[in-house]
Amino acid sequence: MGSKPNVLFGLPPGWDALSKALFGNPDFTSFLEGKDHYAPAQIDYFVGFRPAHGFLKTLPRLKAIFSLGAGVDGFLRDPEFPRHVPVVRFIDETLQREMAQYVVMHVLIIHRQQRAFDAAQAQGLWKQRMLARPTREVRVGILGMGDIGAVTAERLLMFDFQVLGWSRTRKTVPGVTSYAGPGELGAFLGQCDIMVCLLPLTPETEGILNASLFAQLPKGAWVMNVGRGGHCNEADLLAALDSDHLAGAVMDVFQKEPLPPDSPIWKHPKITVTPHIAGITDPRNAAAFVADCVKRAESGQPFLNRVDVAKGY
Repeated sequence: MGSKPNVLFGLPPGWDALSKALFGNPDFTSFLEGKDHYAPAQIDYFVGFRPAHGFLKTLPRLKAIFSLGAGVDGFLRDPEFPRHVPVVRFIDETLQREMAQYVVMHVLIIHRQQRAFDAAQAQGLWKQRMLARPTREVRVGILGMGDIGAVTAERLLMFDFQVLGWSRTRKTVPGVTSYAGPGELGAFLGQCDIMVCLLPLTPETEGILNASLFAQLPKGAWVMNVGRGGHCNEADLLAALDSDHLAGAVMDVFQKEPLPPDSPIWKHPKITVTPHIAGITDPRNAAAFVADCVKRAESGQPFLNRVDVAKGY
């Protein structure tokens, strides 16, 4: 295989653009899992999203893992994950802006009652209606004030929404009221007219969107999940919507993906479904990320955005 480092890519279908951007890089030799022949004992780096459980331990020379997504739960949830191997997560300004754009778009759709106008159009009805309240009185809460949460908050402030954020530790974002830790979660939830989940998926956050949390939101609140499907107890969400405690939900991620055809979520009148597209990794930026990671590893430089495996992000 030569003296260059060997990089194995576990890319899902549809990632041809990234393959073209990466394969043929003169600084390393690329192999595509499931397509190219390679010797597991000679692979230096793995790049991907969610390898099959147990797969990474079959690569004994593995020096580092590069995640092409903002989250790394797809790796860390493997019970046989080689925890001594460094994991680097992809942080991309383009991805952050697109995620923020998705959130702002749906917050505006909710606030401007666009779904009601869509329903009226379908019936050929001219139904003028006033906003329930001025934008400056609508409180949007961001559950998870990391890199994406901070950019999202800044974008929402541009539209005059009140923005508050909750995270494990205190964050300082101009214009955003910060809540931190389990002791302040209830106070945060009680003020959310629209609550957006942008948390990383860890053992502590799995299932956090449940009946107990929904009950702490004001009656008539909306929930938006663009974090991970594992954050939400979908049965509890449906119950909160059917009881009219929650007014609606926007869901981009699900417990099982693709969302099964028989899931009641598809046809629920209060749920907007999108197929995990809130933020899409740009192949060019991903290619630059991988090339930089390999260069750093081979020259002994420290990685940027190395994951704290104990924390899960």
